Amino acid sequence: MSALFEPLSFKRGPAMKNRFMLAPLTNQQSHADGTLSEEEFRWLTMRAEGGFGLTMTCAASVQDGGQGFPGQLGAHDDCHIAGLTRLAGALRANGAHAVLQLHHAGLRSPLSVIGRQPICPSDHSETNARAMTLAEIERTRGDFIAAARRCEKAGFDGVELHGAHGYLLCQFLSSEINRREDQYGGSLENRSRLLFEIIDGVRAVCGADFSLGVRLSPERFGLRLEEIASLAQRLMREGRIDYLDMSLWDAFKEPEDPAHQGRSLMSFFTELDRGEVRLGAAGKLATGEACSRALAAGLDFVVIGRSAILHHDFPRRIAADPDFKPAALPVSTDYLHKEGLSEAFINYMRTWKGFVLEAA
Repeated sequence: MSALFEPLSFKRGPAMKNRFMLAPLTNQQSHADGTLSEEEFRWLTMRAEGGFGLTMTCAASVQDGGQGFPGQLGAHDDCHIAGLTRLAGALRANGAHAVLQLHHAGLRSPLSVIGRQPICPSDHSETNARAMTLAEIERTRGDFIAAARRCEKAGFDGVELHGAHGYLLCQFLSSEINRREDQYGGSLENRSRLLFEIIDGVRAVCGADFSLGVRLSPERFGLRLEEIASLAQRLMREGRIDYLDMSLWDAFKEPEDPAHQGRSLMSFFTELDRGEVRLGAAGKLATGEACSRALAAGLDFVVIGRSAILHHDFPRRIAADPDFKPAALPVSTDYLHKEGLSEAFINYMRTWKGFVLEAA
């Protein structure tokens, strides 16, 4: 258990004081224009106060037409800088490595939120998303890079690029969704081109001590495990990022693909030569025992979602009691309010089956 409380250094940026990373959790608490709300500020600063070594925001939009949900934090306009500056300062004051996650929803952008047809690598009839032009790809690349620079200006220690869960960067990686025939489609090298161009762009405009992470998921959304493992190896080998955050849904489960079963999904990534790049994962890491077992299996850090919602001070609780187990579900709205969730966040959590106790 002691390994969970050892510091973890990165090639760039400050070290994590322990191995607990707050997952980038959707919460719908920001203002309609993407500016920081008091509710969002309280939710995140409570987690930094609670001992998370790296505190990450929810997915924050890089483009006004790329939002994925109402109440999404924004990083796509200079009007967001004041709130982001306040947030970054408070997170760092509590000893957290402060990170904002950069996101574009692509075909998962709801019409009710963006008020226009969503964009995607290729036409997508199910969602009525249309294929992006080359000029739109170039603009999106520039918007990711500009958002990273905005975050650095606001005082964040780094950013993470959201390349998982079927959002835009993930859509480019998917051979099912991305059917382009130009330099951004076809081979894995071409489908990952936008991701690497954004990485290079962030490195070019941000300082030498600005950390950069990437979140990937290896299954669903038309992704192939062997391709995502190959992509992860390239990211680690080139060393342009500082950490890789794998979203696995269950860190210890076997792959869905029968051809790869017989071992844990996580092992396809822990076996890679990671050089100076740190590796973490999310997926049902809800107890100290599970977190400790994940480190023993080869992770450098653990990414905490559900237990961080239930306990703002989850790392401190594990430090005090290695056998600590999170509150049993469902929990009351009063309980969640005390843990820093606003009514908007609680309403969102009602979409997680069995999470919120409904009044009789």
